[in-house]
Amino acid sequence: MTIKRLFGFIATVATALALTGCGYNQFQQLDEQSKAAWSEVLNQYQRRADLVPNIVASVKGEASFEQDTLTKVIEARSKATSIQATPDLVNNPEAFNKFQQAQGELSSALSRLMVVSERYPDLKANQAFRDLRVTLEGTENRITVARNRYIQTVQEYNVLARSFPNNLTAMVMGYKPKANFTVQNEAEISKPPVVDFSAPAASKP
Repeated sequence: MTIKRLFGFIATVATALALTGCGYNQFQQLDEQSKAAWSEVLNQYQRRADLVPNIVASVKGEASFEQDTLTKVIEARSKATSIQATPDLVNNPEAFNKFQQAQGELSSALSRLMVVSERYPDLKANQAFRDLRVTLEGTENRITVARNRYIQTVQEYNVLARSFPNNLTAMVMGYKPKANFTVQNEAEISKPPVVDFSAPAASKP
């Protein structure tokens, strides 16, 4: 081995050790984890979006059902699915916030629809609709679990990116903090939107 090659080998090893000591490998690990967590979030949101047409079809069978409530669900789904949820979305805070807002509007519209459906005995007795409601509840729970996993992973990544001396590695390698989910009430992160399956209380005379 020539002296030139020897120095090159030593420089390579030194660089590798320096990167390891400055969190390079940890950046790679958390970056991959966040990508996987984000993919799962998208999968569960898509699962919910795919449920909406069947829910709408079932509700349309109830002739007197509130059309405004149904229209809001249809419009919210259209808005949510119109946003191209690419992996790069998490690196664009403005686009990420629009995506988050659209999904929140769909959650609210669906929750409202389920509450209103309690007023229609025939709809509540429809087995297909009841099955869809159970599936929706399960999907909302899946979304919550996926979101929480993403929130935790991104939080770890962002702390690493802002901590010395790892922030120097982040600056050199171009690792920027990732966008994360936010809510007005942090306690709401731990639970899905309320979907009430109980029968409405009888009104007092």
